[in-house]
Amino acid sequence: MIAYTLMTSPNPPVSRIAFASFIGTAIEYYDFYIYGLAVAMVIGPVFFPGSDPAAQALNAFLTFGIAFVARPIGSLLFGHFGDKAGRKTTLVASLVTMGAATFVIGLLPGYQQIGWTAPLLLCLLRFAQGIGLGGEWGGAALLAAEYAPAGRRGWYGMFPQLGPSIGFLLAVGSFLLLTGYLDDANFRAWGWRIPFLASSLLVITGLYVRMRLAETPVFARALHVRLPAFELLSRHLKPLLQGALLMVVCYALFYITTVFSLSYGTSRLGYTRMQFLSMLCIAVLFMAAATPLAAMASDRFGRRPVLIAAGSAALLSGFLLSPMLKSGSPILITLFLSLELFLMGASFAPMGALLPELFPTSVRYTGAGAAYNLGGIIGASLAPYLAEQLVQMGGLPWVGGYISAAAAISVMAALSIRETRGKDLA
Repeated sequence: MIAYTLMTSPNPPVSRIAFASFIGTAIEYYDFYIYGLAVAMVIGPVFFPGSDPAAQALNAFLTFGIAFVARPIGSLLFGHFGDKAGRKTTLVASLVTMGAATFVIGLLPGYQQIGWTAPLLLCLLRFAQGIGLGGEWGGAALLAAEYAPAGRRGWYGMFPQLGPSIGFLLAVGSFLLLTGYLDDANFRAWGWRIPFLASSLLVITGLYVRMRLAETPVFARALHVRLPAFELLSRHLKPLLQGALLMVVCYALFYITTVFSLSYGTSRLGYTRMQFLSMLCIAVLFMAAATPLAAMASDRFGRRPVLIAAGSAALLSGFLLSPMLKSGSPILITLFLSLELFLMGASFAPMGALLPELFPTSVRYTGAGAAYNLGGIIGASLAPYLAEQLVQMGGLPWVGGYISAAAAISVMAALSIRETRGKDLA
C-alpha cells in the first residue's frame, strides 16, 4: 500500500493526465498500424503463399478485419472493469494485452515453417490486438475528459486523439527506415518483424507513466452499477448507436487512405514502398495538425457543428479519389492523401470529448468504448477488403463512393444528436 501511494498522486497535474492519455493511445495505435502496413506490404506472401497476388491481398485484408470484430468485445470486457474497478487498472491491462499480442506476431513463423498453423495463430493474435485496443481508447478518453478543466474538455479530450497520428507516424517511419536499408528479400524474410518486436520498449514506457496515475475524481464519487453492459444496452442504446455512426467516417477515411491506398499505389500504380510511405508521412502531419484545430473549434462552437462541417467535406472528397490517385502525379496523390487525413483529424478530434459526454459515469467507459469500436466494424473492418472488391467491380470511382457513403452516414448521425458541449460529466 505504501509503495502504491508513492507511485501515484491523488491530484496529478492535468498536463500529466494529458500525456498519459496520449502516450497510451500512441503506443497502442503504433502496434495496430504496423500490422495494417504489414498487410499492405508483406503479410499476404508470408502467411498466405501459393495464390495469386489479388487473393493474397484479400486474405491479408480479412485478417486485418478480424481485429475490428474483436474491438467491441474488448470495449465491453474492459469497459465492465473500467466502470466497476476504475480507469487506471483497466488501462494498464489493455496496454499489456495489446503489447503482448504485437510482440508475439513479431516472433510468429510463416506458412513455410509451420503450415496452416501460421495464419491460424496470426488470426488469434490479431484478435487479441483488437481486444486490447478495444479497451484502450475509451479509458484514455475518459481519463482526459473527466480530469479536464471546465470549458476545455474538447482540448484535453484531443490528447488521446493525437495518439493515432503519432502512432501512425512512428509506424510509417519504422517501415520507411527498414525499406531504405533492406532489400526486398531481407525485408520479407525478417525485416518486417522489427517494428513488432520494438513495440515492447514503448509498452514499458507507457506502463511506467500509467502506473503513476490516480483514479479520476468523477469515477471515485460515482455510484456503480452491477452490470454496466446490461445498463448500457437497456437504457442508453440510442446514444450508443449515434456514437458508433458518428465514428464511421473517421475509420473509412483513415483506412482507405492508408492501408488500401498503400496497397493500390505499390501494386498497381508502380510506386515503390519508400515512395508511397514518404507520401503518407507527409499526409499524416496534416491529420496531426487538424486534431488540435478541430478540438479548439469544438470547445468554441460545439461538437456538432464541427462534425457536420468535417463530414460534409469528407463526402465531397470521395469524388476526388479516382482522378487524383490515377493522376500519375506524386504531388497530386500526396495532396489527396493529405486532404483525407486532414478531414479524418477534423472529424476525429471532437470525439474524445463527445463520446464520454453521451453517457453517464456508471456506464461511460463501456459506452464510449463500445460506440467507438462499433463504428470501426462499419467503417473500417472490411474497408480495405471492400475497396479491393470495388476496384475489381467498377474501379476507383466506386471506392470514392464508399468514402462519400460513410461520410453521409456520419453527417446524418451528427444531425440527430443534441449538442453536448458544457455537459457536467459528474
